[in-house]
Amino acid sequence: MTNDNPDNKWIGKRTPRPDGADKVTGRAAYAADTNMPGMIWGKVLRSPHAHARIKSIDTSKAEAFPGIKAVVTSKDIVDFPIDKGPLMLGIQDMRWMCRNVMARDKALFHGHPVAAVAATTQEIAAEALKLIKVDYEVLPHAIDVEDAMKPGAAILHDHIKFEGKPSNIAGTLEHKKGDVEAGFKEADVIVEKSFKTEAVHQGYIEPHACLVSVSGDGKATIWSSSQGQFMVRAMCAYLTGMAQSDIRAIPAEIGGGFGGKTIIYLEPLALVMARKSGKPVKMVMSREEVFRASGPTSGSMSKVKIGAKKDGTIVAGQGTYWLQAGAFPGSPIRGAAGCAFGPYDIANAHTLGYDVVSNRSKVAAYRAPGAPIGAYAVECVLDELAEKLKMDPLELRLKNAAKQGTKAVHGPVYPIMGYQETVKQALAHPHYKAPLKPNQGRGVASGYWFNAGGESSANMSINEDGTVVVMTGHPDIGGSRASTANIAAEILGIPHAKVQVLIGDTSSIGFSNLTGGSRVTFASAMVVTQAAEKVITDLRRRAALIWKIDPDAVTWENGEAKPAGDNAGKFDPLSLAQLAARATETGGPIGAGASTNTTGAEGGFSTHICDVEVDRDTGRVWVTRYTAFQDVGRAIHPDYVEGQMQGGVAQGIGWALSEEYIYDKNGRLDNAGFLDYRMPVTSDLPMLDAVMIEIPNPKHPQGVRGVGEVPLVPVMAAVANALHNALGERFYSLPMSPPKVLDVLEPVAKAAD
Repeated sequence: MTNDNPDNKWIGKRTPRPDGADKVTGRAAYAADTNMPGMIWGKVLRSPHAHARIKSIDTSKAEAFPGIKAVVTSKDIVDFPIDKGPLMLGIQDMRWMCRNVMARDKALFHGHPVAAVAATTQEIAAEALKLIKVDYEVLPHAIDVEDAMKPGAAILHDHIKFEGKPSNIAGTLEHKKGDVEAGFKEADVIVEKSFKTEAVHQGYIEPHACLVSVSGDGKATIWSSSQGQFMVRAMCAYLTGMAQSDIRAIPAEIGGGFGGKTIIYLEPLALVMARKSGKPVKMVMSREEVFRASGPTSGSMSKVKIGAKKDGTIVAGQGTYWLQAGAFPGSPIRGAAGCAFGPYDIANAHTLGYDVVSNRSKVAAYRAPGAPIGAYAVECVLDELAEKLKMDPLELRLKNAAKQGTKAVHGPVYPIMGYQETVKQALAHPHYKAPLKPNQGRGVASGYWFNAGGESSANMSINEDGTVVVMTGHPDIGGSRASTANIAAEILGIPHAKVQVLIGDTSSIGFSNLTGGSRVTFASAMVVTQAAEKVITDLRRRAALIWKIDPDAVTWENGEAKPAGDNAGKFDPLSLAQLAARATETGGPIGAGASTNTTGAEGGFSTHICDVEVDRDTGRVWVTRYTAFQDVGRAIHPDYVEGQMQGGVAQGIGWALSEEYIYDKNGRLDNAGFLDYRMPVTSDLPMLDAVMIEIPNPKHPQGVRGVGEVPLVPVMAAVANALHNALGERFYSLPMSPPKVLDVLEPVAKAAD
């Protein structure tokens, strides 16, 4: 179901990508492509230990090494004391950020930065790192979430207490609806299972990179790969003690983020060294550094219990989630506890999330952070419940589907939304009825993500020739420039080709929150609409001035100012280009801006069908067919919406079947590279089918709902349920890699013999 509104000229059309030609020809400039005269290179010394007290650091030999221009340790980064309480910037606590970018008292994970140098060449910088002497007291470590919670586990932070005792449990989040215990007493069938997932990386192709220059007057300019230039400016100001007004952050093209570039790693180090040396400092992470020291999403343990009556009515649901935060508090328990039962209308439900620190790199957001973990457990238990009830798994979901007016477990009452429609279309789709071959299986799952609004800014300027430049404040990682061009062209009534969309830096556009939460097309469309409406009001005024009539007697239609009727006078229409050409005589340049804290974002829902095939001899699992159904609100640019859906599915398949962080007995990451960290590639995947269901969000001028995160949420459960259908055996931990599949199959084969 796609947008077929005949009145739309550009919204809903598959227009050319504004960034497409530059990216396919190699002209697009990414952070690592940025260079300056006199530039020097920065490199980071990282802890070889998972957990160690830093007794002393001696940098004197490195400082004296020929070619070294600056050295940084924790004393150069602003300290935000633990006992002073939280200092939040968005969802990040600066107490943790100052310790994450540079270890202070202890190294808390393998790869934790302990010092950095800047030198005239990369080779000199690498040699100088070897000269820095760090005296470590190696401490016991806890890698997995389960180990971190055991009695006697190594405690990462002495100040963190749980139930009055030092603990690695840094916090909890709980949601309740109804009386869950009473609900289970009503149940005829109850399924309770435990699950485990491993940490997985976002897997962006472009590593973290930045170039920082500080001018003679102390003003800094930062070019970096990030999902939010205003976030970069603010965090760097906090961590270096500079005023935000002295920092200009410029977003480069970004080679992927998926949430992993919503915090900073290198920028404050480069900024300090640029100030010390008086030279521009460039830093680029190696792929190994990306894996060791930038945020994956959490590994987890979970326990889910669901009870239903014989007719399939779910009467109670309970989910408990323990998520790895990495070395510092902040795992996405909100997504796990808040979204797990999101698609369902359950009278009695309870979710509880535990934020658990362990000796791993600090987690970062990853596409609907926490929600895929929550859905994995719930959707697998639902599949088992359907089996016990002898119900079709989609029919079970449809019977208990949330709808307009349903009060969600996490609190809000749902407005107009399309979850039921995703299930109905999945039930009716040819994929669901297609025959399966031996060793093949089919699974389904559903998912929910909150979506978000937040602060956004846009400027719209009319050029002298009638073309339009729109500037927004969000890095484009999901097609927001293409959507913005469609919206601007639609509102102004001009050809799409006459609109250029730019991403502004912190000195050229008003504050805009970072790109994440499926917020950007939603939020930027709002401010672009407001700016366009202001421009149209001004164009009507200018036409009225030329015609010497009242502005209220002028309308704007199809890119032209026209008299509202015969009573207003008989004048030939004035096009945007004509009005732009006469701008000087009607008041000067034409343009307008808008900034607002956008509200009205509504959650997104999806239902997925997955087919797999298993090689019983090797344990390898292939996904052979996949169809994702999603309520996308209004598809402003259908190609990008489909791309978001396909991308989320591809990532979820990797999470389900092959991706995981593997640590050795010393707490060191063993597979810090794409060769050993097994992300799916094209040959691992079938064509991924995307079915867009357009149920516009009534709180948005174009009906946008946000689509980027929901596609990842159901995938792992859909794959797991398909694998069960193929083999008749259940899997309760991810990834379902060949060794795990063989571990399940071999006892079955022996029993058969």
